[in-house]
Amino acid sequence: MKTHRTRSQERILNLLKTLKRSISAQDLYVELRNREQSMGLATVYRALEALKLEGLVQTRTVSGGGEALYSLVQEDRHHLTCLQCGGIIPIDGCPIHELEAQLNQSYQFKIYYHMLEFFGLCTQCQTANAARDSAS
Repeated sequence: MKTHRTRSQERILNLLKTLKRSISAQDLYVELRNREQSMGLATVYRALEALKLEGLVQTRTVSGGGEALYSLVQEDRHHLTCLQCGGIIPIDGCPIHELEAQLNQSYQFKIYYHMLEFFGLCTQCQTANAARDSAS
């Protein structure tokens, strides 16, 4: 049975397909206005939440500002995230596919996607911190 989507949900899905990157709800709101498809910010949030519950959109919270970024669900998402500069390094490969299959079977839980994220300092920030510490 196909889920009925609102016009707002369809517009957001189409825009996310076009952008092919993660975007905040506020930036999505601005982008829709720029494309003359404006809708209220609350409507953007409601549509994103409905699409997330349907398993079509995923969200990821960026460290630092705590802002949520939305994108279409992809196979899996794995990152190294620098706590200082906010840089994100994607990790290739997935060490937890087997665990996902076990969870799916053991708990009869329909998994749409998963994310694996490690937080720390990138090489550039480590170098900058070391230089700053040795200058003190």
